[in-house]
Amino acid sequence: MTRSFHRHPMRNTKAEGSGGPSMKFISALDSVPRQLAIPASFVLLAVIGLIDYLTGYEMAFSVFYLLPISLLAWMGGRWLGLCGALIGAGVWGVVDHETGHAYSHSLYFYWNTGMRAILFVVMTLIITALKKSLEQERALARIDHLTGAFNTRSFYQIVQAEMDRSRRYERPFTVAYMDLDKFKSVNDTLGHGAGDALLRSVVDLIRRHMRSTDSIARLGGDEFALLFPETDQAAARSAITKMQSTFVMEMEKKGWPVTVSIGCLTLERTELSVEEIIKRADNLMYAAKMEGKNSVRYSSGGSTP
Repeated sequence: MTRSFHRHPMRNTKAEGSGGPSMKFISALDSVPRQLAIPASFVLLAVIGLIDYLTGYEMAFSVFYLLPISLLAWMGGRWLGLCGALIGAGVWGVVDHETGHAYSHSLYFYWNTGMRAILFVVMTLIITALKKSLEQERALARIDHLTGAFNTRSFYQIVQAEMDRSRRYERPFTVAYMDLDKFKSVNDTLGHGAGDALLRSVVDLIRRHMRSTDSIARLGGDEFALLFPETDQAAARSAITKMQSTFVMEMEKKGWPVTVSIGCLTLERTELSVEEIIKRADNLMYAAKMEGKNSVRYSSGGSTP
């Protein structure tokens, strides 16, 4: 019996993850090592202060202090950014004083220094809030909103990264494809609210039996995929057997007439694409389902099941 594999669309993760110029700049900035960026920011703050001193008070230079302060806020967080803001305002004040800038009253000097400190602090707070918002947006873009599992796009990226690591270190990894048996009956008899609760319960249950390095994704509907890094077929069999047994007991306890069919594919230094790996794991799952459901089919080396 044959079928079409494309029940959910394949993703071009490289194209989707590229983003516009601003996102590319942010990604490039985030790729700079923190332990390098933070000391460099303080050095840049000192260099700007020196240039400010050499050019004299007649040339406005305070705007350039925002560059290292902004970098500190982005790479080091709010408190390090605030520290940089206050240091920057202090450096500007010292330079302004040492270059002989005369004021009709000393209060004007303290006022200007204070205003610059406020400007630098406000900029720090804006930048740290922006970074937090972007991080939350990135996290939401990677997550299935219903279950909290990874979405398809994220899972493909994770598998690709593991494939690259597998080739480098010659370590096996395993991808499992899961489909819930009789899930439609839950939606039909108990309603979609119960179906949604079941899907969330499935993810929570599986996570309790996974290592912190393992990943679970919802690929659509009642289909899930698992990634087990550095896992050969023997280890995968052990993990999947325990998981499936617990799954059945949990479903029976909650009165849900649902079991699970699983296709489990173990690979090492494969030249297959991510799409081909997922397809073969899916084909294994379908073969398991055709055997009577609530069963598992295993394969290794990327051979066609």
